[in-house]
This record gives sequence, C-alpha cells and structure tokens, in this order.
Amino acid sequence: MLSFFKAYKRFAIFFAILSAIILYVIYSVIKPVPVLPIYQPSMVNYEMVDSTIQHQKKYHTIADFNLVNQNGKTITQNDYKDKIYVADFFFTTCQTICPIMTDHMYQIQKEIMDDDEVMLLSHSVTPKIDSVAQLKRYAKKKGVNDKKWNLVTGDKKQIYELARKSYLAVKTDGNGDQYDMIHTENFMLIDKKRQIRGFYDGTNPEEIEKLMDDIKILKASYKD
Repeated sequence: MLSFFKAYKRFAIFFAILSAIILYVIYSVIKPVPVLPIYQPSMVNYEMVDSTIQHQKKYHTIADFNLVNQNGKTITQNDYKDKIYVADFFFTTCQTICPIMTDHMYQIQKEIMDDDEVMLLSHSVTPKIDSVAQLKRYAKKKGVNDKKWNLVTGDKKQIYELARKSYLAVKTDGNGDQYDMIHTENFMLIDKKRQIRGFYDGTNPEEIEKLMDDIKILKASYKD
C-alpha cells in the first residue's frame, strides 16, 4: 500500500508539472500580441491640431520636411526612411521643461545607441534664435550623438505646420503672429510608415519607460 501511494505521489507531481507546461504553451499561443494604436488628428486634443485637419480620421502621416541640423546638414524625411524615431519640439533657451525633456532624450539615445532602427529628432520652435551655431553649442552641452539625434532649425512656417499638421504636438501662441507656437512636453513615437504610434510626457520618467517598451513592441511588429 505504501509503495502505491509513493508511485501515485510521483505520478501526481509529474502530472502537475506537465499540466503547467501545457497551460504555459497554450497561453503563449493564444495571448494577444500587443499592438500600438495609429493616431489620427481626430483622436488628439484639438488644441494641438490645426483646424483644417481636426476631424481627419484616417491616413494621417508626417509630411515631407527640409530642415537644417546642428552641423549645418540638410535633414529630410529620407534621413529617417525605414526608421522608427522619437520626435519632440523644444528651444535651446527654454529654462522650464526643455532641460528635463532633453535629458530624457539623452537617456533614450543611450538605450538606442547600437540600434540601427531607431533615431531621434528635435525641432526648434524658435528657429530665429536657434541658429546652426546655437544648436551645435547646445548639442555639445547635452551630449547629442550626431548619428542618432538631429536638432533641427529652419523656416518657421514649415516647423509650425509640421508641429500642428503632422506631429499634432504644439499649441498656438495667439499673440498676433500666425506662426507663433507654444511647444508641449510631448514626445511622439513615429513608425516606418511616418505614422504616429504614441504620445508621451517627455518630463515623466515613467512615460519614458513606457516609450522604450513601445519601441520594442513596434520593432517586434516588423518581424512578423
């Protein structure tokens, strides 16, 4: 009788382990694969969106651009072709949220340094102040790696329209200049099709962690 119970005990342990393995395999197969949303203008706070596209519900992508980076190099959408990238809007003389945002961008840069799929792009909202020379000084001060991260300046109208009609990321200033803008703390995650896949508070460390997780999800979607 004792030997029977010993044999039963071994069988019960084996069966429990086997059941756990089977359940894990089933869960791994049927669990939903995380998918990031594709943001459209109609999904975003209307204050950040130009009135001409506020009701657009599909087909939104980042427009072509032609700007100049901290090295005086012309940067276009071709420099980000087939890349995932994180974008934001800032200005070098900002003393409030910009230093925090830039520090967080630097942290992201460290994480993606050896990742050829991911880049960074920061647009100045005060292009008259942020000349190439000014951006270069700022880039050196903040540890910007030229191969991973472009700080760009250029025509104010173009930057304004990118911010309001493409990235859906800034508010208008309302001071009489139709192209004046108030940048926000938003970081935007852009996919390889120029679509917005996420908005994040660039001043919040927890949001930066979520951004890094979402980059992994987005990268994995290209492997399926």
